Amino acid sequence: MTNHDPPSEHMPDVLIGPLLRRVANDRLVLWLVASRPLTLSLSLWPVSSGSEQHHKLDVLQCRCLAVGRYAYIHLIDVSLDTPLPCDERIAYDVTIEGEEGSQRGIADWAPHLCHDGAALPGFVITSRLSSVLHGSCRRPHHPVGDGLARADAWLNERWQDPGARPSWLLMTGDQVYVDDVAGPMLSAIHALIARLGLFDETLEGAMLESSQALYDSPQGYYRRECLLPDIESSEALRERFFGGVRKPVFTSASAHNHLITFAEVMAMYLLVWSPVPWRLIAAMRPALSEEHEARYAEEAAAVDAFVETLPQVARLLANQPTLMIFDDHDVTDDWNLTAAWEQTAYEHPFSRRIIGNALLAYALCQGWGNDPDRLREPIDAIAVLLADGASDGWLSPQGQDAAIRQLMRFQGWEYEVASSPKLVVLDTRTRRWRSERRRHRPSGLMDWEALTELQQALLDERAVVIVSPAPMFGVKLIEGVQKLFALAGKPLLVDAENWMAHRGAASVMLNIFQHSRTPGNYVILSGDVHYSFVYDIRIRDRRQGPRLWQITSSGVKNTFPDTLLDWFDRLNRWLYAPRSPLNWFTQRRDMRIRPRTPDRAKAGERLWNGSGIGYVRFDAQGRPLEIMELGADGRDVRFPESRQD
Repeated sequence: MTNHDPPSEHMPDVLIGPLLRRVANDRLVLWLVASRPLTLSLSLWPVSSGSEQHHKLDVLQCRCLAVGRYAYIHLIDVSLDTPLPCDERIAYDVTIEGEEGSQRGIADWAPHLCHDGAALPGFVITSRLSSVLHGSCRRPHHPVGDGLARADAWLNERWQDPGARPSWLLMTGDQVYVDDVAGPMLSAIHALIARLGLFDETLEGAMLESSQALYDSPQGYYRRECLLPDIESSEALRERFFGGVRKPVFTSASAHNHLITFAEVMAMYLLVWSPVPWRLIAAMRPALSEEHEARYAEEAAAVDAFVETLPQVARLLANQPTLMIFDDHDVTDDWNLTAAWEQTAYEHPFSRRIIGNALLAYALCQGWGNDPDRLREPIDAIAVLLADGASDGWLSPQGQDAAIRQLMRFQGWEYEVASSPKLVVLDTRTRRWRSERRRHRPSGLMDWEALTELQQALLDERAVVIVSPAPMFGVKLIEGVQKLFALAGKPLLVDAENWMAHRGAASVMLNIFQHSRTPGNYVILSGDVHYSFVYDIRIRDRRQGPRLWQITSSGVKNTFPDTLLDWFDRLNRWLYAPRSPLNWFTQRRDMRIRPRTPDRAKAGERLWNGSGIGYVRFDAQGRPLEIMELGADGRDVRFPESRQD
């Protein structure tokens, strides 16, 4: 396979986007990928004034970074001299300027991005944090519907009503599954790499010397664990990246197609957010064993269904301001789970490169749009690397390693939005509280310094919405099982990643909620676990204490094994009912936790297992008025407030 195939005469200008990212009345951030550097203009039409704002985007407002011969990321960041109004629809257009002054707008080059009856895409800047859509865990080949497509259908019914539009779509982790890739998706990734000429790279410490050798290898599908060098550390590396570590308590991971190169991860992003790249390729089925042939055929049906709804997904992302944060599958399963994991992963050049490539792509495709100012220095370093690659189509190995080292040292993935209530999005992956003495014990999800910074961000706020990818208050029975496996030195078997797994981190987090100067109302939005639930939480014996709500929506396109979840749900209700004495043996003994029952529960289930997207509407004090799960199957679930004492 070569990745320098010439494009056809009909290569579209825009491959993906625009994606609406962070918006405010004085600043707009958008992201798109094109097949060539584009000269762009941004036009805005507030409904109330009817007057157009026109911005011809210069190099300061639109930064163009090549990731391949025919793939250019456009980072659009526009400061507005005339502020936009709040709480009304603002139509917008991104115009491509061609030769001899020709201009083509979104209605010409991407009509599928416009809502039914709308001439252009549009958005609303809300004056307060009125409502949000939120969810995590979007696995393309999981055989269920896509929650993002459901969110688009829901928004399509409300696009003319500014008051019904959510302030944000919050993607709370596992937006892509770098470590769990279907064979047909990997085949499409390789076809797109060739079509767009995405940059090649050398592979230090691997059995194959380059990305091209990887793409051509007969072991490149379902057998990538065989490509690791044959040294003593290989067994540990295989377990962490390619071994499909079996997890008998919860699920079975499949990492034999784990993405490796920067080009593979970039191609994945293009293929999960836009229908356009799929129209450019004809993926060839690789030579496979009989066993893998059957698996490939089964996965192909699921991937085909996923691709069918991508026009709706692209429309959602073009009309709804969106914020994101990583969880482990955006990089690799169990990322930074323990101090021992980190030592094994980062000391080997090949595994360090695998993690680093995913982090490079995350910075460009997700991280930058959350807070461009915080990401300025990392993006500058990546830009130097990409400029060097544009000269001959190969990334400099020294430059790539240098950019990866800088990203791994970077402390700034978390961010805030100064809304009412304040929105605080946490990094629970890279600033962990490591158990140095017992290096195989799970690390705390945030270290003492990061938690101290969180407390400072909360001081004197009346209310706050916190995004924590992993639930701060999870299912006690499942956390107990995870603890038993962690004590046995096997945290990898059960994804022992929860806030209560590390005593120090849990203690500091719980103390923050009881601080006299921190908010009276906390809403915690989470994902990660592949099921959904809602808890109302109070501090025992404190009438004026803070109120907390743990709202978990997972997954967007993923589910938990039904029978297993039913058993966990029943046992948890029996053993950890609100008045159960077993609660006094948990770290949350000072908290009174009351689960809500979904209105579609058949037998009192508290845990809802279904693909979809969460919706929360807030009152003026930042308290949830309405909590729903918009089902990917079109059937919605409400979580009404419990009536029990």
